[in-house]
Amino acid sequence: RTRSKEFVRRLVSENKIDTSDLIYPMFVIEGTNRVEQIESMPGIVRRSLDKFLKEAEEAHELGIPAIAIFPNIEPSLRNAEGSEAINRDGLVPRAVREIKKHLPELGVMTDVALDPYTNHGHDGLLSDSGYILNDETIEVLCEQALACAEAGADIIAPSDMMDGRIKVIRDALEEESYKDTVILSYAAKYSSKFYGPFKDAVESAKFFGNKTKDTYQMSPTNKLEALHEVAMDINEGADIVMIKPGMPYLDIVSSVKEAFKIPTFVYQVSGEYSMLKGAIARGWLSEEVIKESLISFKRAGADCILTYSALEVAKNL
Repeated sequence: RTRSKEFVRRLVSENKIDTSDLIYPMFVIEGTNRVEQIESMPGIVRRSLDKFLKEAEEAHELGIPAIAIFPNIEPSLRNAEGSEAINRDGLVPRAVREIKKHLPELGVMTDVALDPYTNHGHDGLLSDSGYILNDETIEVLCEQALACAEAGADIIAPSDMMDGRIKVIRDALEEESYKDTVILSYAAKYSSKFYGPFKDAVESAKFFGNKTKDTYQMSPTNKLEALHEVAMDINEGADIVMIKPGMPYLDIVSSVKEAFKIPTFVYQVSGEYSMLKGAIARGWLSEEVIKESLISFKRAGADCILTYSALEVAKNL
């Protein structure tokens, strides 16, 4: 009987998607009046800052509370140290300042990791033998976080998976009087094969080759380790935690939310998006699977979803 009529089904619905559940990841490039298609991400493009601002305005008008900025910088600016990440006049800080100037009420999230800035594609600094340098990387990440906070970023989102970086970044933000800056930690980020299209988007794939990030991102085989990682980040000062990828890790989302009762976000990553969009384009699946996928995150306990479908979903809502 509770399924017999549409209005009753709405009344007894346990989970709903609203625009306030969404964050829209966006890709920015240098130049003016530039739009570049990302072949492996149907419908998603890189935009120069003028075009980027217009799309951010559209997201804001649709009721999406925040965007996440990801840069594709010129190859000449990439080096082993990822030094462009700490440039106060770099592409991301400039994008943040422009958004805050024109759209002050739109939330701005900036990623903290070195992979878009290095000439080897890793999220951190490497030793001569090619092993990730955890503590040395944190020093650079801290400067990157401060550069973004100084520009006006509302949310700093370390996605690098270095151990101990949340405390160091939190202490640095406090010391520089950015006490209200939110830290959203990619607390359980898995070494996943679902990131491929994103690497194309920021063009880190051409530098990364066939290497892996298995030494610092989590193994897809592990669940209890995720709870350990999340607990560490909460204790170090994270305000929000995030699980990445999304749909293949719904059990992690559910367990984290149940265990810690903290704001828990999830990232529907590029591979998930492209997989669904590819099937929709071929007529294998209905467009409604996008909303169904987002409902699965809400049902698992996620408070917010980073998804490349945010604009499309917001329009439909």
